[in-house]
Amino acid sequence: MNVGFLGIQFSFGLQQSAINPIFLFLGAPEDMLPILNIAGPVTGLVIQPLIGAISDKTWSPRWGRRKPFFLIGAIIGSLCLFAFPLSPALWFAVGLLWILDVGNNMAMEPYRAFVGDKLPNKQLSLGYQMQSLFVGAGIVLANASIFLFQDWFGGDAAAEVAGSIPKWLYYSFFIGSILSVSTILWSVLKTPEIPPSDEELAEINAHKKLPFAARFKMPFIEISKAVKEMPKFMWKLSVVYLFQWYALFVYWQFITPLFIKTMGYDLSSAAAQSAKMSTTYNIATIVVALALVPLTLKYGGKKIYAASLLGTGLALMIIPYITDPIYVLFPMVFFGIGWAAMMGIPYTMVSKIVPQDRRGVYMGILNMMIVIPMGIETLTFGSIFKTFLGGNAINAMLFAGTFFIIAALLALRLNVTAEETQA
Repeated sequence: MNVGFLGIQFSFGLQQSAINPIFLFLGAPEDMLPILNIAGPVTGLVIQPLIGAISDKTWSPRWGRRKPFFLIGAIIGSLCLFAFPLSPALWFAVGLLWILDVGNNMAMEPYRAFVGDKLPNKQLSLGYQMQSLFVGAGIVLANASIFLFQDWFGGDAAAEVAGSIPKWLYYSFFIGSILSVSTILWSVLKTPEIPPSDEELAEINAHKKLPFAARFKMPFIEISKAVKEMPKFMWKLSVVYLFQWYALFVYWQFITPLFIKTMGYDLSSAAAQSAKMSTTYNIATIVVALALVPLTLKYGGKKIYAASLLGTGLALMIIPYITDPIYVLFPMVFFGIGWAAMMGIPYTMVSKIVPQDRRGVYMGILNMMIVIPMGIETLTFGSIFKTFLGGNAINAMLFAGTFFIIAALLALRLNVTAEETQA
């Protein structure tokens, strides 16, 4: 059921570790990195809740409810991954990132709802932590391919042509293009969806009979209504996400510039080192993802989530002061534990308190809580970095660590009320 996440997260792994170096290879200045990444927040804000709402009202006896959407998204993503390393100029790469994010978001949201649809409440924690495992595995493979291909085929950095993407980066994107479609196809063909109840089917059929204009407006109405009726728990989670995802976007954008400054690397070596960092924390994610299930059941999701965020923040505070390329990998273990918690625990909590027939739209809204902080970061952090942080990547990483610690403190407020539990 979760195998398709391997391909989706291979793509996201390339976005985390290779897209920003590609922008730098094509001549982008460091303070422009945040705004160049605005595609992710904007497409996530629009695409995921819309696809969630539409898939809630969809059913095909042959194709199911969620699977058509994440299959189409995977095909779009696959084509973009194949074209990305062939980008002749910065504007072309930025444009492709927009289309790639549309495909990835179209695949991601119904996939999360798909897992919730299939499992009873007692298995949701295991299901979403298994999802975290595949998230980690996909990103590990993506990042391992980056630094291995750089080592095998990178050659002399001086031989690289200014303003162009080095050939060793091509291979990772081509592999991602294949995995994006093949792993999704595995899940589509091997995992049948549970048919809707008679009541749900009647509602879906009634929706199909509506005029086109009414059906077009319905997802927007559903999103608006769901936001108004959203559980208080999700509002509290949105505040945690504000700091958590702002900090994550800062980390992904500035880890490569950080290594240029702290270790004296050229751009290719810094990109490879950042890929090693991502590989390390995602290996930790794979190892601990399922171990978090009994810990969450014993101590509660809130405490484990908060502790994981705190560990992530402390890791980012330490990294700028380590100049050894081996020792700098150790803090990533704590980052990986945090990443495993972030990718599983909130989804489990939300899945248990939202109505079954509106899980798609609420998973879309949960993603809105992710992309809004990312959007704020892309619009604000370039100026913050240049004006208040001295254009220094070390200060950017310390800033991100501080935001994670604030998120950890706010996570301690994540209590589910009795009414939400009954829902």
